Amino acid sequence: MKDAVLKARLKELYLPPAGGFVLVDVPEMRYVMIDGRGAADRAALDHAVKWLFAAIYPIKRIARERMGKNFVEPPLEGLWWADDMQDFVCGNRDKLNWRMMIVFEPDWLTAEMFADGVSAAKARLGEPPATLRLESYHEGLSAQVMHVGPPSEEGPIIARLHREFLPAHKLTANGRHHEIYLTDPNRVAPEKQKTVLRQPVRSSD
Repeated sequence: MKDAVLKARLKELYLPPAGGFVLVDVPEMRYVMIDGRGAADRAALDHAVKWLFAAIYPIKRIARERMGKNFVEPPLEGLWWADDMQDFVCGNRDKLNWRMMIVFEPDWLTAEMFADGVSAAKARLGEPPATLRLESYHEGLSAQVMHVGPPSEEGPIIARLHREFLPAHKLTANGRHHEIYLTDPNRVAPEKQKTVLRQPVRSSD
């Protein structure tokens, strides 16, 4: 995505209102990704997050030194799904699949810069997770809302999305549940944490 286009759409894509759901057309974007399964034991999840930021962080310096550009570190994002939808609805964390990711835009960021970031991270952390990669992802039409509060209180909002908002607008889910973590849970009190909840959708007609 072009730099100017990304800047123009940041608020629309990453700062939805907290008061209600909105529809947004999410363009195809590149992400640095790591996949995993099971969230009850956070060891693998925490390792993936550590690796993502370790690979992204050197790109700030690389962009500045090579191109004279300022790269702002994006927030952590996560896709969540289950092989059996009932496990997702019931929150059976040991049976959830996840994909932790960080957006890799604008388009002047290159695959070579990503590879250099990974090399720098390997010097500190050793071999990366096997699923670490740079990949494009396109959600298209999506419903989203800002959740303010701890993750444990997301359930009623997600239920309202699927049971009320989507049927009322003749829409159905069309992809994986997406969360964008705008605040650091280690630094922000649970009641003040901000998470964008996004669900790709399509017409149910």
